[in-house]
Amino acid sequence: MKISIIGTGYVGIVQGACFADTGNSVICMDIDKKKIHNLKKGIIPIYEPGLEEVVKRNVKDGRLVFSTNLKFAVEKSQVIFLCLPTPQSEDGSADLTHVMEVSKEIAGHLNEAKIVVSKSTVPVGTIEKMRQIFENSGKYNVQVVSNPEFLKEGSALQDSLRPDRIIIGTSDKKTAEVMTELYEPFVRTGNPIIVMDEKSAELTKYAANSFLAMKITFMNDLANLCEKVGADVEWIRKGIGSDPRIGKNFLFAGIGYGGSCFPKDVKALIRTSANNAHPLRILEAVDRINEDQKKVIFTKLKKHFAGKLKGKTIAVWGIAFKPQTDDIRDAPSSVLISHLLNEGVTVQVHDPVAMPNAKKIYGTQLHYSKSAYAALKDADALVVVTEWNEFRKLDLRSMKTFMKTPVIFDGRNIYDPKEVQDAGFIYYGIGRKSGKE
Repeated sequence: MKISIIGTGYVGIVQGACFADTGNSVICMDIDKKKIHNLKKGIIPIYEPGLEEVVKRNVKDGRLVFSTNLKFAVEKSQVIFLCLPTPQSEDGSADLTHVMEVSKEIAGHLNEAKIVVSKSTVPVGTIEKMRQIFENSGKYNVQVVSNPEFLKEGSALQDSLRPDRIIIGTSDKKTAEVMTELYEPFVRTGNPIIVMDEKSAELTKYAANSFLAMKITFMNDLANLCEKVGADVEWIRKGIGSDPRIGKNFLFAGIGYGGSCFPKDVKALIRTSANNAHPLRILEAVDRINEDQKKVIFTKLKKHFAGKLKGKTIAVWGIAFKPQTDDIRDAPSSVLISHLLNEGVTVQVHDPVAMPNAKKIYGTQLHYSKSAYAALKDADALVVVTEWNEFRKLDLRSMKTFMKTPVIFDGRNIYDPKEVQDAGFIYYGIGRKSGKE
């Protein structure tokens, strides 16, 4: 099948590579000339395990090409995927400027009937607006499909090659057949391809991300209660996670969710619900609690140092919003770092892959360490923000020789409090019996 991917961000480049890897002819198009130039040379703009090998293999075999020419991409394809950003507007709604403008441009380049697929996360009713654009052009029949992505950064390649489910939003039977044929190689083990109407498909993506954000936020809020009553949220997680109706995933307490999806999608669904006179009050609470949770570690730091943070040196392990990605968008680390800098703290950071992105934002405001232990030099405390595997096992004896004072703030509950405390450290977790609390 001949496919074009418009937009080579996280979703576009991963999906394009995977479609090519199943034998399709794929054009990945983007207006960013530098990005396309680098992709042609095999330089991938994002960090995603395994992606570089898949891209290079399919480029070599001629199934994957890159272009800045939208007309070329449209004319040479049967199915056109829009993988465009839908950033958050000031009122929390999704900004559809890119989606609508590109749809108009595609309409002007049509040379035959096409299927246009929105993989972008868009509010209910967007497919109808896109369809109207193509109908107004009056040239050729265009079927517009909602096909939301469910990729997790850090495991996006595997999520694309072996998806839990495929959602296809279309009311046209023939279009559904084409889309099903395209995705069948990815679901050979029996995971479902679910065909539904367009509006239901659009809402499914928001509902999924918002529900997961709600699970995380419930555990974070519960963790704060645990600290008040003297319980341990880790035992509670194990207790409730053993119930198959609840499940084990997304129950880890921490310092809030971040990234490019959860914060934006929760806010967008809140806005959609308000616009339709049915406020989703539970999501309003989720959004508010999550913003508060990002400040929890800073509050603990300030309490530990009796409000006197100026002149202190704090080591921060992890800048990315989650492991296995260099994405720092809406990361909890940004809230902590901003507060620390405002207090006159020297911040020494280490992250396995996200420091180049951090430098673009903070410049020389931070001290960037080549290793996790190097970040501990003369530190008054360590804060663990991102649960990278390399941070999980500690040489506590060596750490004490680097640090000015042995204090650990474990923002992801990855350490055993007793083990850390027995080594002579003061330990603070999230919802755990620790430190001076």
